[in-house]
Amino acid sequence: MLLNADVSQRCVVDSNALPWQPSPSPLVQRRLLERDGGEVARATSIVRYGAGAKFDLHTHGLGEEILVLGGTLSDEYGHYGTGSYLKNPPGSSHAPFSEGGCTLFVKLSHLSPDDSERVVAHTRQAPWLRGMVEGLTVMPLSEFGTTHTALVRWAPGTYFNPHRHYGGEEIFVVEGVFSDEYGSYPQGSWIRSPHLSQHKPFSVEGCLILVKTGHLLADATGPA
Repeated sequence: MLLNADVSQRCVVDSNALPWQPSPSPLVQRRLLERDGGEVARATSIVRYGAGAKFDLHTHGLGEEILVLGGTLSDEYGHYGTGSYLKNPPGSSHAPFSEGGCTLFVKLSHLSPDDSERVVAHTRQAPWLRGMVEGLTVMPLSEFGTTHTALVRWAPGTYFNPHRHYGGEEIFVVEGVFSDEYGSYPQGSWIRSPHLSQHKPFSVEGCLILVKTGHLLADATGPA
């Protein structure tokens, strides 16, 4: 399956407008943002676990990143409440489940084969760092090579300088409304900007976004 798979193209998707689709688990549904492959795929999705949903033990060949948007996700290593960020490195295995249900932002098979670090960040307890402009705070989550993943909080009325994205940028709007000269993107929006793209972002209302940069560099010439 190919869906928004050409990472050399800008892509904007309102996940709230997408239908829920079934998964291999009867109590788990997905909204597909991008996908290149079948059940084993390079993919970005919103995933919803019903109460009692579970997956059998499985391995992520090129890793997995998760941000828990609501509820609690669990596996044999622990419990991850709303706001938790997980990076399960290439070759890692787990058997996830949710006793009460949860909603997740999930990226599969986007990590470097050499990235061996597992990361668990409980972002509701972690400190924020001052950003590059007034009104911006940043919470770094993971980095490897040119790739950086972070939460960024924009106070209402925050404006950033025009800048270019070496290696591309991907944004998921967790709360509020994020904007740039091309449009406004409410909660649930996913924006992928290719290698060397440029924009001038701001937020009138304020927002919280998950940002991943630098990971599209190797794929700058075409589909993943």
